[in-house]
Amino acid sequence: MLKDDIIKVLEKDLKINSNTILRLNQFLECIDGDGVQDILTWLQKIKESLNANVSVVNLNEVDDGWEFDKDTGNLQHKTGGFFKIVGVETETEVRESGVGWTQPMVDQGTESSIVGLLKKNIGGIPKYLIEAKFEPGNYDRVLLSPTIQVTYDNLNKLHGGRTPLFSEYFVKNKNKNYVMFEHWYPEDGGRFYRKRVKNMLVETEDELVVPDNFKWLSMYQIKELLKMDNLVNPHLRSIISYL
Repeated sequence: MLKDDIIKVLEKDLKINSNTILRLNQFLECIDGDGVQDILTWLQKIKESLNANVSVVNLNEVDDGWEFDKDTGNLQHKTGGFFKIVGVETETEVRESGVGWTQPMVDQGTESSIVGLLKKNIGGIPKYLIEAKFEPGNYDRVLLSPTIQVTYDNLNKLHGGRTPLFSEYFVKNKNKNYVMFEHWYPEDGGRFYRKRVKNMLVETEDELVVPDNFKWLSMYQIKELLKMDNLVNPHLRSIISYL
C-alpha cells in the first residue's frame, strides 16, 4: 500500500508517532479522488430552484423584533438574542489612522456559535457532509458550507422555528461518535466584537437520512472546489484548515 511505502521512507529520517500517521492520512485524502463536475451541477440546480429573494431595505424598515435601544443606541433584538450592532471606539497609534477611530461592530457574544463537520467512511473513503446553504448575505446566495453552522440562540429555537439538522452530533454527542477535534477559533475582529466560534469535526458510523441540499464529499473534492471562485464559505474553510 502507498501509505505503508511512505511510512517506510519516513522512518529512515523521522520518529513516527500518532500525529505523523494522522497527517499522512490527511495528506492521502487530498491527493486522489473523483472529480467535481457532478457537484457543480448539483449546486447549480439548487441555486436555480431556490425560493428566496434578498433586497436591501432601510434600517428603519427592519422589524421582526429588531429595534434601536433608546439608552445605548444599539440595534438589537427584543429577546436580547442573536446579535447587536454596537459602537466601538479604538485608540491606538499602530494602525493606519495613527490616532484611532470609531465604528459600528457586530456583537454576537464571545462564545455564541458552533460550526461542525460530520465525517464518515463510505465505501472505504472518508467523506464529509456538506450543505449547499442559503444565507441572505451570501455571494450568489448559496455556498458550500459545513454540516452545521449555528448560534446557540438558534439551537435553543429563539427564532421560534425548528432545531437545525444534525445538531445533536455537536451538542449532545452520541456515544458511538468520535469528536476528532473541538477548538475555539477567533472570528474576523474587524467586523465582530470579541467573537470566537467553536469548530468541530465529528466522525460517525450512523446511517443518516440526508436531504437533497446535503452531499457527502471527499477531502480531495473539497480541495478542488477551493480552487474555484465563490463556492466554499468561510466556516468550511476554517474547519478544513486543520485537515
